[in-house]
Amino acid sequence: MSPRESTEAPRPVGEASDRRGDATEPDAPARARPWRPTPLLVASAGLHLAGLAATLGSREWRRRVLGLLALDHAVLAAAGLWPRSAALGPNLRRLSPEAARRGEVGLTFDDGPDPDVTPRVLDMLDDQGARASFFCIGRRVERWPDLVAEIVRRGHRVENHTYSHPWQLSLYGPRKIALEIDRGQEAIGRVTGRRPRLVRTPAGLRNLLLEPLLAERGLWLASWSRRGFDTVRRDPRTVARSLVAGLQAGEILLLHDTRGVRGDGRRPVVFDVLPEVLARLREAGLRPVPVDAPEALGQTR
Repeated sequence: MSPRESTEAPRPVGEASDRRGDATEPDAPARARPWRPTPLLVASAGLHLAGLAATLGSREWRRRVLGLLALDHAVLAAAGLWPRSAALGPNLRRLSPEAARRGEVGLTFDDGPDPDVTPRVLDMLDDQGARASFFCIGRRVERWPDLVAEIVRRGHRVENHTYSHPWQLSLYGPRKIALEIDRGQEAIGRVTGRRPRLVRTPAGLRNLLLEPLLAERGLWLASWSRRGFDTVRRDPRTVARSLVAGLQAGEILLLHDTRGVRGDGRRPVVFDVLPEVLARLREAGLRPVPVDAPEALGQTR
């Protein structure tokens, strides 16, 4: 654990400390929500029905419909490869207008926990009184449960970043997607006492099968409005500038609490980026907060 860990008696996992603020809630089962196909999916379904009808038409008509179907599949695939797209279903990309009026910014970290990085990130957040959402990988949660419990004890949220972080998730069928979500939920719920309400897929990649599975489980897809590409860029100034230049209240920022790319000092880039981002937020009068489920934010898309 971090050398700056508080000496107060630990509370049960999932119970927030009054000193650090409440970022937890009882582990009540999430209620399924209605699944509503988007206009793109409705149009796609109609086009496929037309394709069936075209089998009774002329060869030229069938050729045209098949061309349109190929284009339709390309558009659906592109929508799944665009992390901030809402073309396949609701996608939480910003905080609510109410949160924006309060001057809040969503701060999120992906791919943890990491015993060499996450404790330092937690200390930096504590220094500025900042709160965040940690989208954790289920099998890493199982490996370092005490570290995940510490994230919660310090007043942050832990959300679902799938169980094994498969980059090929957008190619999976419904059974394998559901397994990644459910195992992630179980791993996090066992450690924190709170099952996540939000899911973020690896790199935001997905396909049209994800949203019906999330709706069935009462979960929501979450992405971001800005990312610093701190897993590929080595210059902390470039990463920080991507996150804060022209930043507005209500945006959601993405960083990573993993070893990832190391800067010139051979240390994780996030160690140099996060203090700069927090300082710029403070100067702008913006407050970093965890991201909540859309119904709690007063929005559904």
